[in-house]
Amino acid sequence: MRRNDFIFRSLASGSSGNCYYLGTREQGILVDAGISARTIQKHLRSMGLDFANIAGVLVTHDHADHIRAVGTLGERVHLPIYATPLIHEGIDRNYGVREKLKTSRKYFEKSARWELPLLCAEHHEAEGTPVMQIQTFDISHDSTECVGYVIDFMEQRWMIATDCGSPNADMEYALQTSNHIVLEANHDEHMLLNGPYPTYLKERILSPRGHQSNVTCGELLARNYHSGMEHIWLCHLSLENNDPEVAYQTVSERLAAVGVHAGEDVYLEALPRTQPNETMVLNKNV
Repeated sequence: MRRNDFIFRSLASGSSGNCYYLGTREQGILVDAGISARTIQKHLRSMGLDFANIAGVLVTHDHADHIRAVGTLGERVHLPIYATPLIHEGIDRNYGVREKLKTSRKYFEKSARWELPLLCAEHHEAEGTPVMQIQTFDISHDSTECVGYVIDFMEQRWMIATDCGSPNADMEYALQTSNHIVLEANHDEHMLLNGPYPTYLKERILSPRGHQSNVTCGELLARNYHSGMEHIWLCHLSLENNDPEVAYQTVSERLAAVGVHAGEDVYLEALPRTQPNETMVLNKNV
């Protein structure tokens, strides 16, 4: 693996915590920080990285399993924490974030396109600085606000849409134009409906502002598949209401119904809930 390869690794993905690394072997970003700062650092060090190699943290929304460590990362480690004004308001109100953001908060407007240089601040003006092009889209979820990210880097497009209620046109367009996709497959509806959750929680999960099922995920991918789609990672699987094999099978069957075969036409993986997956190179065909 080359040092300047474009790589992706999930550090954790599930209702107990979410955190993703995107960048190169030398510098990158985190998307969400819903596990402890110590655990994030341990996983980064296993990749030959540390917090000094992180240019910032991009936040999808203000629920605790996505922001648990942002206070520590922002105010003690001094990483920039990027979010919309509404998401920052939600972070301020969240009791799960014990250290409130002050000097580390960075704002962007939803749907605006902006750039994030990957080198440390003192090198931002250096010639040849690698830059990520970032844009967000709206996601229906019962948080203060929830966004998905589309990130262009090294002639590749990576996207994430987690904690999805009802799909929308912006999400579908992101799928139609992305090469590498992280998409929620939260639950199997049969397991959820026949499982131990109370009725009100089942209704919340199934609502238009809840979470996306395996079937909805598979149909969404099948409807928007294109030949440039190289990797699909299923994220935010429920411990009680899903199973990695069930999620994989359900999605692969929906893709097969439109002539797309997982493992041949596209890489498909259900991400581990509490452990990192294998580091994946995204620009190997460039």
